[in-house]
Amino acid sequence: MKSIAIVLAAGRGSRMHSDVAKQYLLIKGKPVIWYSLTEFERCPFIDEIVLVSGADEIDYCRTEIVEKYGFRKVKQVVAGGRERYHSVYRGIRAAGDCDFIYIHDGARPFVTQEILKRARDAVSVDRACVIGMPVKDTIKISDEHGFCASTPDRSRLWQIQTPQVFAGELIRRAYESLMKALEKGEKLAVTDDAMVVEAMTDVKVRLVPGDYRNIKITTPEDLCLAELFAAEDGR
Repeated sequence: MKSIAIVLAAGRGSRMHSDVAKQYLLIKGKPVIWYSLTEFERCPFIDEIVLVSGADEIDYCRTEIVEKYGFRKVKQVVAGGRERYHSVYRGIRAAGDCDFIYIHDGARPFVTQEILKRARDAVSVDRACVIGMPVKDTIKISDEHGFCASTPDRSRLWQIQTPQVFAGELIRRAYESLMKALEKGEKLAVTDDAMVVEAMTDVKVRLVPGDYRNIKITTPEDLCLAELFAAEDGR
């Protein structure tokens, strides 16, 4: 069974207020993206990695990330697109035929082997799964004027993380359908890969517990928290 990881590193991260893209900022002296690439590199059931970077950063990724740190599973570095779903689609096309595809945000440095194993077990049965955790806080839905409109049942709410993992033919078919719909001018609000599968197929997506430490580096505060996590891990 061939499994390929698509690691996304094409975003800029305007909320970080940095001239350096967030995935290349340093945590304990290593780029943010080094941490997730390292976990996929050492995972025994991940066969290859496709790294999706900004168009202007392909050479940098090849020399300063892949070659410098010796990531042998990274077989391709490809340019991302305007939106996240464009980047994912380009990664899927580069991956080619495979049994399972793990799609991961390069700005999430604390994916673990345990998370990857849980995802593997789930996708082997259900063909589609996403990593996430139950929310801790009460969530309010606002109306158009900024007042509370409703309060959903917290016990059924999850905050979604990555990786999101799918059977290869399923995610490829879903994204091809998405691209055709967009070409026809259909307006689709898509923020993650599970939404593409939900919108374009009849396959249900399994929720798989991740880890509250599996944070996405989005703001300077996240980078400070990441430094603490990396120190605790002895990295």
